[in-house]
Amino acid sequence: MPDHPNQAARDGAAPDEAAATPQDRDPIPGLAPPGPRVPPQRPAPDRTPEQAADRTPEPVPATASTPVPALAADGSTPRLWSLPALITLALTATALIVATAWHLGTVFLSIAPSNPASQRYQSAINSHVLPEFEQNWQLFAPNPLQNNIAVEARVQTLAPDGSRAESGWYDLTAQDISAVRGNPAPSHLNQNQLRRAWDYYTSWHNLPGETSLGTGGPLSKEYLKRIALQRIGSRDWQGNQIIQIEFRSATTPVTGPSWTAAAQKKQTSYVTLQWWAVSDDDYTGLGIHG
Repeated sequence: MPDHPNQAARDGAAPDEAAATPQDRDPIPGLAPPGPRVPPQRPAPDRTPEQAADRTPEPVPATASTPVPALAADGSTPRLWSLPALITLALTATALIVATAWHLGTVFLSIAPSNPASQRYQSAINSHVLPEFEQNWQLFAPNPLQNNIAVEARVQTLAPDGSRAESGWYDLTAQDISAVRGNPAPSHLNQNQLRRAWDYYTSWHNLPGETSLGTGGPLSKEYLKRIALQRIGSRDWQGNQIIQIEFRSATTPVTGPSWTAAAQKKQTSYVTLQWWAVSDDDYTGLGIHG
């Protein structure tokens, strides 16, 4: 047995065994084996300016000062809004908020009891609310409507022999109710035209004497007459020319429970107006021929 570990190499051991490095030999018990050898780093060769310019820059790792966009739940990058888009969205949202506040404010003032704000801005309120957003009730109204009012009309004709005849009563309000009932988008003409025309007439006349109260009297009379003639839809009745028309209102109370002051029975009362003459001028613009 050789006296020295390297004696075998000196005594003629195999060249491979003598050339083995300490990392290739068996590890000494109790010591961790050495790691793999790392070849020495060679200096990078010098580059010409053209080669340095063509070199693609390596990506710079993100640091604490470099913002990294957060990923969405599905792993995609969220959309980033540009400054003009954000300004447009902000202006649109502001316009919608202002328009909503204006609409709600004007409708509230139109149905609220009279106050300094509604009196001062009455013109602006009416221009926005009427006619599309009109309300037929009042906020905090102490006495709401308790009657159903129907407007009826009949005509009188003149025969060639000079005799006169009268038609039955046309329930004009019933025609509007029939057009509105079951209609998801009823016309404002069916809902308001006849009702407002009758309110307009009665506010400018004392009934039943029909005395005009001012300049609105004649206009309200012609307006109501032309609406009725348009609803009848003909210049004659049973072959004879219409020469006069008459109106009446049928008022029926809304019944209520016994512990209220509302009427307990439906009893219709009538107010009949005088006969009004009908001429060709009354049909102007109505599209009725005959």
